[in-house]
Amino acid sequence: MADKAVVERAEELRRQIEYHNYRYYVLDDPEIPDAEYDRLMRELEALEAAHPEIIIPNSPTQRVGAKPRDGFREVRHDMPMLSLNNCFSEEELRAFDRRVREGLGVESAVEYASEPKLDGLAISLVYEDGELVLGATRGDGYTGEDVTANVRTIDSIPLRLLGDGIPKRLDVRGEVVMPIAGFRALNEAARKKGEKEFANPRNAAAGSLRQLDPAVTARRPLQMYCYAIGRAEGVELAETHFGQLEQLRGWGLRVSREVRLVEGVDGCLDYYRRMGEKRDSLPFEIDGVVYKVNRIDWQERLGYVSRAPRWAIAHKFPAHEEMTQVLDVEFQVGRTGALTPVARLKPVFVGGVTVSNATLHNMDEVERKDVRIRDWVIVRRAGDVIPEIVSVVLSKRPPDARKVVLPKKCPVCGSAVVRIEGEAVARCTGGLYCPAQRREAIKHFASRKAMDIEGLGDKLVEQLIDRGLVEHVDDLYRLTVDDLVKLERMGPKSAQNLIDALEKSKQTTLARFIYALGIREVGEATARALAAHFRSLDRLREASIEELEAVPDIGPVVAKHIHTFFRQPHNLEVIDNLLEAGIRWEEPEAPEPEAQPLAGMTFVLTGALESMTREEAGEKLMALGARVSGSVSKKTTAVIVGDKPGSKLAKAEKLGVPVLDEQGLLALLKDPERGIGNKGDEADE
Repeated sequence: MADKAVVERAEELRRQIEYHNYRYYVLDDPEIPDAEYDRLMRELEALEAAHPEIIIPNSPTQRVGAKPRDGFREVRHDMPMLSLNNCFSEEELRAFDRRVREGLGVESAVEYASEPKLDGLAISLVYEDGELVLGATRGDGYTGEDVTANVRTIDSIPLRLLGDGIPKRLDVRGEVVMPIAGFRALNEAARKKGEKEFANPRNAAAGSLRQLDPAVTARRPLQMYCYAIGRAEGVELAETHFGQLEQLRGWGLRVSREVRLVEGVDGCLDYYRRMGEKRDSLPFEIDGVVYKVNRIDWQERLGYVSRAPRWAIAHKFPAHEEMTQVLDVEFQVGRTGALTPVARLKPVFVGGVTVSNATLHNMDEVERKDVRIRDWVIVRRAGDVIPEIVSVVLSKRPPDARKVVLPKKCPVCGSAVVRIEGEAVARCTGGLYCPAQRREAIKHFASRKAMDIEGLGDKLVEQLIDRGLVEHVDDLYRLTVDDLVKLERMGPKSAQNLIDALEKSKQTTLARFIYALGIREVGEATARALAAHFRSLDRLREASIEELEAVPDIGPVVAKHIHTFFRQPHNLEVIDNLLEAGIRWEEPEAPEPEAQPLAGMTFVLTGALESMTREEAGEKLMALGARVSGSVSKKTTAVIVGDKPGSKLAKAEKLGVPVLDEQGLLALLKDPERGIGNKGDEADE
């Protein structure tokens, strides 16, 4: 007799499995990954195998699934829809093959039909005289749910069979799946509507097929693949499983193109490896492969155990999903200053590797999934995709679980962290100083439209940082020829050229310098507007949010970005160092109102000009009192169009905003008092 501990453990396992069956089959809302469910079932099977006296009729090992839920008519299957036994290793597969050969009394290699194990919802379709009359879910294997109205909406399920020799009655088995692309689109739509998202494509397929309203199912991108015949009347079936699949294909039913015939256990293993390599490139999810003895008469000789055939087995891949615990949540700072919460996990083997970290993307995602430190979570990893937390196992939440709190200071540089209302991403504001952002900051600072440091390309910036020669942008102006000649592909002449370019870049404009600072959402047009409005870096540095919002085209969000940037001591330190290095510009005096013929006008430039660059055109317009904006609105005075204009021209035409060609621009600059007539011949008058 089994001792009390064994009996109690078996009861606990049965309780857990029944609960998760209910979550999976009835609610379409699984709480644990398949791998965890498999472990529970295998432990119970092992206990019952070692102690047969504890087996009870209603043990999960004695039946296939769960009872149908309320809302669908119950259907009794012609033939039971049994599940498959699983194997997880080469040793277990070889043991299966050995049992097959011993059961058949053969020593030679057995031919198997091998196919991908689709990750969806098992279904039975019944055709009478070629017409679809019934679609039913597996249910408990003997009684399922009538979902005929729903399966009729799936394009890959024929409503009438094709070809000749159609059976009088055909019961065909298959899997309803949701393609990965369709799953992503479905979740994206749910996210935008604020609705609950599906955990994975299998969950989405099950939830979509078992809708009480067939119209909902019709809107979901479901597909079906057939993998077996349950029963057929009035037709002679092929003598092999592979041959029967070909018959199904001939009758217009969909069969996976990945089905192959293989010889013996080595052929099975080779197929397993090949499908594992293709797994992440397939349009649908698979969680393993299935091997079936190909000869039907041999299948009949081998027969069945209580819940599975002896002639077939599922060889599972390493799970894409596993359950583990969140030990802590830390924040990483990206190249643009974005803070990404990263969960530090109790190491778990998932997707073929040991995972100890998983991305949480942003604070919106943390809050939506309600992930807390010490929570038990489902982690997913597919292929080379970064592991992510899919959901929290709320039933296992410990009392000491703590909410994740966004840090107020950057964990790298200590600058303030800002999260604008309505935005998912929080960012470090120490753009000029933060080591995490320095590569992008330096590349942007040196770019053509910023400080225009000729010869300072991306690869050279990488070398300067990697060699420890430059930490922040102000270090560029401390470089010497001796420093540079030590770098790859940098001789004395090239080194001197770069030093000369750095010296030349010191003479710039206030607008270029503001743009070079890399303040978030401050592009060229905004930088020009700030320079024209404040005319002094000191006045800009001291400006309040209200004063910044007074600048044309600057709203509250951009104003806050600018204000916060100039309140970070680290940023100010770098700026002061740049000025001490000799960066300079002429600060124009405020022009008299009568000297501004284009005052109050706003222009937008698009396309390439022949006689000058767009930047030069903008500076000439601003010198006449105009504002130059980067976007078109009803308040825009005119859009100046060069060669190959962008979408701004179309928007101007839509809003009825006047359009000037290059000749019209030249005429305006020559005689701004004449207005904005866009006829090119005016320039020649």
